[in-house]
Amino acid sequence: MESSFSGVAFRDDVGQNVGETMEADESWSGKVRRAVLPSGPKKLAEPEKELRFTRAAQAPLFYAASVVFFALSVALFILSTQDWGMKGPFLDGWWWTCIPCLLVSYGLLRIGLRCTRHAYLIVSPLGVEIFPFFKPQKNLQILYWTEIADAECTPGAKQLIFHFTEKKNSGVVVSLHPIPASRRHLLEEAVLGVIEQREQQAACNA
Repeated sequence: MESSFSGVAFRDDVGQNVGETMEADESWSGKVRRAVLPSGPKKLAEPEKELRFTRAAQAPLFYAASVVFFALSVALFILSTQDWGMKGPFLDGWWWTCIPCLLVSYGLLRIGLRCTRHAYLIVSPLGVEIFPFFKPQKNLQILYWTEIADAECTPGAKQLIFHFTEKKNSGVVVSLHPIPASRRHLLEEAVLGVIEQREQQAACNA
């Protein structure tokens, strides 16, 4: 009986050790993933009440530049290590030059992923949140619906203009180039819909 109980205890200890090892591996892999890939967007408390628009239109530029620098690093590595039947490699001793190109390629890839995953504009019941390209969390700008008198989109949906007064002599101009052209009409309809609904409520109250 004692041996059976000790055997059970031994198996429990083994299972516990295996579980701890798996948790350690998962935490380690999570740390590596967070270090290599940019963090994704934060979870929203009420996602059904918000419209999120990313910089997806800018991402292909960074992806293409990343591929170019990666190809350049591969070319430099080949030219510095392969002799191709000659006396020696064409760039003998210069193999290390591929490392800066790889770092630049990795940085551009991270920027491209960030453009596709993180928000540029968020339309919420409170207003419109604008995230700039550099330091978006620190330089975030919020335009509340209560301070927006009117809004309009320029021809071709290239800019969205928020007016703070009825005379339209002050406001904010937001470029829509970072947003894919196929998604800009959704932003225009959402913003103008809120303005129109507010005007209808004001007319009913009057």
